[in-house]
Amino acid sequence: MVKRSCPSCGPEPGGEEKKGRGNPISVQLFPPELVEHIISFLPVRDVVALGQTCHYFHEVCDAEGVWRRICRKLSPRLREQGSGVRPWKRAAILNYTKGLYFQAFGGRRRCLSKSVAPQLAHGYRRFLPTKDHIFILDYSGTLFFLKNALVSSTLGQIQWKRACRYVVLCRGAKDFASDPRCDTVYRKYLYVLATREQLEVVGTTGSRVCDCVEVYLQSSGQRVFKMTFHHSMSFKQIVLVGQETQRALLLLTEEGKIYSLVVNETQLDQPRSYTVQLALRKVSRCLPHLRVACMASNQSSTLYITNEGGVYFEVHTPGVYRDLFGTLQAFDPLDQQMPLALSLPAKILFCALGYNHLGLVDEFGRIFMQGNNRYGQLGTGDKMDRGEPTQVHYLQHPIALWCGLNHSLVLSQGLDFSKELLGCGCGAGGRLPGWPKGSASFVKLHVKVPLCACSLCSTRECLYMLSSHDIEHHPAYRDLPASKVVGTPEPNPGSGVLQDPGGTAWACKEYLSQIHSCPTLQDRMEKMKEIVGWMPLLAAQKDFFWEALDMLQKAAGGVGQGPPTPES
Repeated sequence: MVKRSCPSCGPEPGGEEKKGRGNPISVQLFPPELVEHIISFLPVRDVVALGQTCHYFHEVCDAEGVWRRICRKLSPRLREQGSGVRPWKRAAILNYTKGLYFQAFGGRRRCLSKSVAPQLAHGYRRFLPTKDHIFILDYSGTLFFLKNALVSSTLGQIQWKRACRYVVLCRGAKDFASDPRCDTVYRKYLYVLATREQLEVVGTTGSRVCDCVEVYLQSSGQRVFKMTFHHSMSFKQIVLVGQETQRALLLLTEEGKIYSLVVNETQLDQPRSYTVQLALRKVSRCLPHLRVACMASNQSSTLYITNEGGVYFEVHTPGVYRDLFGTLQAFDPLDQQMPLALSLPAKILFCALGYNHLGLVDEFGRIFMQGNNRYGQLGTGDKMDRGEPTQVHYLQHPIALWCGLNHSLVLSQGLDFSKELLGCGCGAGGRLPGWPKGSASFVKLHVKVPLCACSLCSTRECLYMLSSHDIEHHPAYRDLPASKVVGTPEPNPGSGVLQDPGGTAWACKEYLSQIHSCPTLQDRMEKMKEIVGWMPLLAAQKDFFWEALDMLQKAAGGVGQGPPTPES
């Protein structure tokens, strides 16, 4: 009999010697290597649970030797790990939680499925669906080409079934991009930013590392074009903007500068070579003191986030400019690269850019939406356009944000660590599962979200979610000061009495007025479901209210279309 005896926890209750049981043996008498070897045979979930039982098992289960053995079982070809403070634990969890999930909008089967997982992949860092296939970049710089099984529907549409096999497209990749439009049918080519070794002088054996951009056909994975840069220039991100005949490639350097070059995409498949000119973008020329941290783009606009959390915009067409800012007063068609600064109350961490609307998330976890709101894609509860960033008060601390053509999605995590997917805007084509009529506010979608989901993407045919947990990536949200929290009582300087100006009480009155304005009982029930989605409740509480409202709605199905009576 083995007795667990932990110095910090004391002897096990009821562990005194019993007749016929023999003398108990403490697990601490075993060699640490033997204990680690035994624990390494447990599943990852059980190793984590065992480490929470006592201080001794916490130290043993957190040892790098245990995670090295686990990692070699999960990824036999992964031999060396040298990144991060806990490289083997990080690598093991990355490979244990990696997965690409999807839910097709069309067809009878409307449930979450999982695609094939490449055994060579070291976690999942980024993914991008194209017209026919999916591309996944792992943490070691390997870009995988997941070939899909396509099924033709009766209406002649092509539906994505599942990734049936995979191929390694290239290695040494840093980033990749394709046509920035939401419709994947336009994504003919894939642009890969990679690092390659180049010979210094022809005829010599010396070589040096240079960055390059390689262009592949998404349909076959064939490389059709390559451009190599000087070894002194090192890039970390690539995005595309513009039309096919004048496609602009924006490259972000490690120093935070933006360079651009123009390529005619319609001539890439022709067997000829030509020189393209790399030039410094105007945002880096006019504002040389700014260091850009990341970029986002669509076909006609580009957004830059600086290291200090500032946001700058480039808008290239008047229609999109009017949708985003509500006016054409400052638009200059002759100077489309002029960066426009957005006025924001705090540092911005990440963003999502749609065709004519955008979403921003600041350091306090608040979500700000701006742009066209014709379908309610801003989630503000109405369909009024916003010419400046407007906070969505009932959403906080999102994990990921996605802005599509006329709808928006938010991946959030509750206080009980459960994750849910919220959406707003147009619901046509099943793009908001469970809400075919759409919603002007963010509502919980009927999608089972994986426990370790970290990013998402929505196309015309499918909803994708990427799962991969990185222990070194922690939410960087700060606590909002109490004086800035909506609904926090503040003392009145004159009387010292706590007040609630424009907070919870005002929000509840607004909700009641919206319910009262609904003409029928059916409309009131639907509005109440939306309001439950707005409220900052736990996931279990929201599910309870939604289930209860569904039961009441079914019970009241025979009620007429007139205003509800007190009896009903």
